[in-house]
Amino acid sequence: MRQIYGIIPNLINFAVNSCERMKVTILGSGTSQGVPVIACDCEVCRSTDEHDKRLRSSAMIDIGDKKLIIDAGPDFRTQMLRAGVKDVRALLLTHEHKDHIGGLDDIRAFNWVKQGEVDVCCNYLTMRAIRKDYDYAFTKFRYPGVPEMNIHVVEEEPFRIDDIEVIPVTVMHYKLPITAFRIANFAYVTDANFIPEESMKKLEGVEYLVINALRKEPHLSHFTLGQALEVVKRLNVKQAYITHIGHQMGLHGEVSDELPDNVKLAHDMLAFEF
Repeated sequence: MRQIYGIIPNLINFAVNSCERMKVTILGSGTSQGVPVIACDCEVCRSTDEHDKRLRSSAMIDIGDKKLIIDAGPDFRTQMLRAGVKDVRALLLTHEHKDHIGGLDDIRAFNWVKQGEVDVCCNYLTMRAIRKDYDYAFTKFRYPGVPEMNIHVVEEEPFRIDDIEVIPVTVMHYKLPITAFRIANFAYVTDANFIPEESMKKLEGVEYLVINALRKEPHLSHFTLGQALEVVKRLNVKQAYITHIGHQMGLHGEVSDELPDNVKLAHDMLAFEF
């Protein structure tokens, strides 16, 4: 197995190395059903505003000539085509739910480009689900053309993808551990409704944050908008973007007007650099 990372020992303060300029593109900002929701006739699902049309949550990070993709849900193919992606350095997967791994079969196109495997970084539970859901990709005698992936299990320790340092941050999706990711002064947190104190410490100093908020009303396993804003306030980030948004949140334009200056509702293909 080709290693793409090396565990960094004794990294007590979670200091991050300086890296090249970073660009983040929100490939999808919607919840598990996307927006509009099938068969729904609510105001948001009927909206003609492109900001209210949301594919399943995913993001792309460009650092130098390398592209990292966070999550590969059912809209992965559409997102890769829309963003004009020709190759990826690695996939970072937050967890095993289908709206985050349901598009992995489509990495076959990148297998052809690379003439080899795509590196996938995820926690143990996600690796186990991938090997079950895509068992045909891991059998001893594989059908020609199946997706080829090199899975690297990452848990709590920082790791490297080439010269890019990535810090995994465990957050909770009700009772399911989710892997958030921090790179330099950027962090991506999705499908969370609780961040343990130890994980909050890993996020200290982040200036740019993408964080989930499903709606304004309480939910069993997702932050509300108010709860996400509390995390943003505590971390004192320069700029935050709300993602994994459900149709119950309301119209993009109206909700945007309610937010603090340093918080924006994400929308598909939103891009920012720092």
